[in-house]
Amino acid sequence: MKKIIMSAVALTAIMGSVSTVSAADGINILNDIEFTGQIRPRYEHVEVKDSSKDAANAFTARTHLKLKAGLLGVDGLSTTIGIQSVNNFGSNGYNSTDNGQGQYETIKDPNFAMLSEASIDYKIGKTALHAGRSQVNLDNQRFIGTVGWRQVERSYDTVYAADNSIENLNLLAAYVYGYQGVGASDTADTSSVLLNAKYKVMDELTVTGYGYLLSSISDTYGLALTGKIDAGAKLTYRAEYAVQKDATLTYGSALAAQDVKADATYINLDLGANISGILLGANYEVLSGSDTGGKTAFNPALGTNHKFNGWADVFYVASVPTGGLQDLNVRAGYKTKDFGKFLAVYHMFTADTDMASTAGLTNDLGSEFDAVYVNAIPGFTNLKGLLKAAYYMGGEATGYTNDKAVAWAQLDYKF
Repeated sequence: MKKIIMSAVALTAIMGSVSTVSAADGINILNDIEFTGQIRPRYEHVEVKDSSKDAANAFTARTHLKLKAGLLGVDGLSTTIGIQSVNNFGSNGYNSTDNGQGQYETIKDPNFAMLSEASIDYKIGKTALHAGRSQVNLDNQRFIGTVGWRQVERSYDTVYAADNSIENLNLLAAYVYGYQGVGASDTADTSSVLLNAKYKVMDELTVTGYGYLLSSISDTYGLALTGKIDAGAKLTYRAEYAVQKDATLTYGSALAAQDVKADATYINLDLGANISGILLGANYEVLSGSDTGGKTAFNPALGTNHKFNGWADVFYVASVPTGGLQDLNVRAGYKTKDFGKFLAVYHMFTADTDMASTAGLTNDLGSEFDAVYVNAIPGFTNLKGLLKAAYYMGGEATGYTNDKAVAWAQLDYKF
C-alpha cells in the first residue's frame, strides 16, 4: 500500500510539473486537477457447517487513488487516471482463489493491484464521449456493475456515447472490449455491446429499456418500470422483466466456433417504504432454471450480484442453481442522519424447477437472514464504520444443504 500511495503522489507531482512547463510554452496539458482517494480496511469471517474446509478469516485493505484533470485546455475535454490495490498484509487464513490456501473457505479478495481508470472524456453540450478504462454501473447493477462490495472491483474497457439532449431522456451506447478485476484472473477480452435508454415520465414513473449483448455468453433484453410516490410515506417500486437469448456476438476463433445457447427469463418486483426513517420493503425475484426442453438458467454474468439473493453469496453467479432461483424476501430497518442506517433482510429461496435431493426431487433451497449497520465515525471527517452479517440456512436440494455464516467489520475513509 505504501508503494501505491507513493506512486500516486509522484504521479500527481509529475503531472503538475508537466502542466506548469507546458503552460510556459503556451500549451496547458493538464488543468483543474482533482485528486480523490479511498482507504477501506476490512475483516471478513466465513464458516460453512459440515464443510471439509476450515473457517476463513481475512484482513484486507483496499486503496483507491484517482486523478481527474482537464486536458489541453479544451473545454469539455478531460482525462482520468486511477489505481487500485488490495493488500492482506501477509494474512493468508483464507482461500483468495490464487494464494494456494485451498484448505480454507473462499473469500475472493486476493492481493491485487491494477490500473482502475485510464480514460479520455469529451463533453459537448449534453453529449458525453468516453474512451478507455473506467468503473461502469448501470441501473441497479443487476446486469452491469463493478461488484463494489468486494475489495477488488471490476473495471471496464469501453468506448461509449451518452446523451441527454432530450429532456428526461438518457441514452447510452457502449462497446466493451475488455474488463479487469472481479471475474477476470488478470485481464479478460470481450467484444460486447451495451444499450440503455431511460425516460422519466414523471416522479412516479421512469421507464428503462436495455439490451446487453455479452460476447459468447448471451443477449439480455429487458424493461424496468420504477418510481417514487409520496403518499404520506415515501414509497418506491420496481417492476422488471428480462429475457436472455443466444449470444449474437462472439470473441476469438475458439469462442466464435461455439454454438452459445441461452433461453431464460428474469422477473424482479420490489416495493419499499420510508416512514419517518422506518424502512420497510418486500421483493420477489425469479431467475429461470434449465429444463429438458432447452431452457437455460438465467445468468447475470457481469452484475453486482452480492446485492441480490443474500449477502452470504451462496447463489453468486458461479453457483446459480441449474434449477434457477426464486427469492422472496422482506426487509425492515431504520435510518436517520444521527443514527446511521440499520437494515435486516430475510430471504426464502426455492428453485424455479425441481432439483435433486437425497429424498428425491425438491425445490427447497433454504433461507437466509442478513443484517447491516452503517454510520459515520464521530470525530472523523469522511470516515464510516460498518458491521454486517449473513446467515444462510441450508435447504434440501443437493449442493445447498450446508449452513453458512459470514461476518464483516469495516472502515471506509474517502478523501
